[in-house]
This record gives sequence, structure tokens and C-alpha cells, in this order.
Amino acid sequence: MAQDGKRGARIGVVTISDRASAGSYEDLSGPAIVAYLTRVLASPFEIERRLIPDGFERVRDELVALADEAGCDLVLTTGGTGPAPRDLTPEATEAAAPRVLPGFGEAMRAVSLREVPTAILSRQIAAHRGACLVINLPGKPAAIETCLDAVFPAVPYCLDLIGAARLETDPAVMKSFRPKQ
Repeated sequence: MAQDGKRGARIGVVTISDRASAGSYEDLSGPAIVAYLTRVLASPFEIERRLIPDGFERVRDELVALADEAGCDLVLTTGGTGPAPRDLTPEATEAAAPRVLPGFGEAMRAVSLREVPTAILSRQIAAHRGACLVINLPGKPAAIETCLDAVFPAVPYCLDLIGAARLETDPAVMKSFRPKQ
């Protein structure tokens, strides 16, 4: 995970949905995240995909496994961030990654409110577990893009600060921000 340049970033993409994990409908959100990353990233990376049901323990345990066992530098979750009883992704994220970065959730809600008034129902957070940044995203592909556009320019520098692998965005698609040294 260190910034040794010897490997590309390992990125976890976790779809959290009772219905999609049971095969009741196709997961469109996980593939939307992968497509986004493929479009904006210029540096090498590999994806660790998961499709799991809602629920505190399952989400928490999957996030811990992706950080500690799979060695992910970044984990992007989709689903489970609303007010429904089984929407426990933020709680599970905080249990797995206790250093919350409130600005991510604030920025995602602010940009989403420009498009839909129900964005105030979102409970998305971002936090890190050691050198692994976890960002909760909404469950709809269009909303995923809106939220990632709002926060992703800060993600590479955040990964630098926590000691994760270095990510570079394609400046023709998205300029990331790193302070001048």
C-alpha cells in the first residue's frame, strides 16, 4: 500500500443491496463505478468487486477484509445510505474505518441537492482505515457520477496523506488537486 510505485492502486467496489445480491435485479451501480474509474484514472489500478446484502455486520466485515486482507487503497461502496431500516452502510463504514472525513459527505449532499430534493435523505460518509479510504456513494448510477465528480479531485491527495498507493487522474478528463510542494 505504500507509495513505492511498485504496484497500481487496488480499488474495492462494493454494491450493497439485498435485492441485487439475491439476483432480483441487475447491479448497475457497481459497473457504473468501474466505468467511472476507467474513464478518469490515468495510473494503473485493479478492481476488487463485491456484491453483498445490506446489513451492518456483513458490510463492516467486507470493508475490513478489503482493507486488511485484499490490501485495497480505496473502497467505493454503493447503496445502503438512505433512511430505510436496513440502510446501515454509514454505520458499518464508521465501525470499519473510524476516522471519518465529513467533508466528503457534505460535498456529495450539496451537489446532489442541486439535482434532487431527496438528497437530504442521504447519509453518505467517507472514512479511512489505515491506508484505505472508504467512500459511500448512492445507489443510482447517475447520482454516483454526480457525487464522484464532486469529491474525486481530492481523492488522490487524500490517498497520499494516508499512505496509500498513488493515483493519478487523466487531466483531460478530471484534474485532481495536490498542493504545490
